[in-house]
Amino acid sequence: MGKYRTYLFLIMANLFWAGNYVFGKYVVAEMTPVQMTFSRWLIAVFLLFPIAHFVERPDWKSVLKEWKILLLMSILGVVGYNFLLYEALRFTTSMNAALVNAMNPALIVLFSSFFLREKISLAKGLGLLVSLLGVLLVLTKGQLQLIFQTEYNLGDLLMLAAILVWTFYSILGRKMKGLPPISATAVSALMGLILTLPFFLASGIHLPLSPKATMGILYIGIFPSVGSFIFWNASIREIGASRAGIYLNLITVFTAILSMLLGNPVTFAQVLGGLLVFAGVYITGKKDKGIRS
Repeated sequence: MGKYRTYLFLIMANLFWAGNYVFGKYVVAEMTPVQMTFSRWLIAVFLLFPIAHFVERPDWKSVLKEWKILLLMSILGVVGYNFLLYEALRFTTSMNAALVNAMNPALIVLFSSFFLREKISLAKGLGLLVSLLGVLLVLTKGQLQLIFQTEYNLGDLLMLAAILVWTFYSILGRKMKGLPPISATAVSALMGLILTLPFFLASGIHLPLSPKATMGILYIGIFPSVGSFIFWNASIREIGASRAGIYLNLITVFTAILSMLLGNPVTFAQVLGGLLVFAGVYITGKKDKGIRS
């Protein structure tokens, strides 16, 4: 896969994930985290397997031979992260959740350096810091002191657990380089669906959903669940978890842009922050000049 296609995939993955926050607002009021997790992957499974079969034409027996790591990927990325994210939003504000999520790229860089022995270049470290500053400007609308004045609660701890889970998911994704990404995602999604089925049946879902909630769960099931996971897993295999992780900061910027399109005001500081995020991503994506930290 070409370099520019990899970067485009990472941008698209995070754009779709940003929509998860926006459309998730319509769903979280009518469905529990378990119901949301199960429903989104039920939709995704019906799309992933046909796409994998016709695009990749995989040897399904070879894919299923890696069931152990696929099961672990399912527990972490399909079930664990999504459940913790939706559960966290029940107890904390979207701003707090986004503040905690801003730590994710740094965690991926550090854990990749420790577990995968990926070196942290000067460009990668600088890009990470510039991008993090941009995220904080977007979230606090230029008032960085709000970071220290915000009270944290159970939801923030759950969000911290969520990004830890996603960090390990991303690192494991590097180990699946020999598997076709769409097929591996499809099998992981199916495993996640089976794991959550008993909890979904016991949750007592109330139907029908409102039109907004229905639209929201359809979006979540198609774009973040299918598009983002395929793009993310394919990109990690090309450039590694630590370089891909910096792109997670784009979620905050895209969320702000989508909010603006929905009529919410955006300040100059947030625009500046967004530009810093893109600058940080650009710096990280440049080839290393042989300088290692």
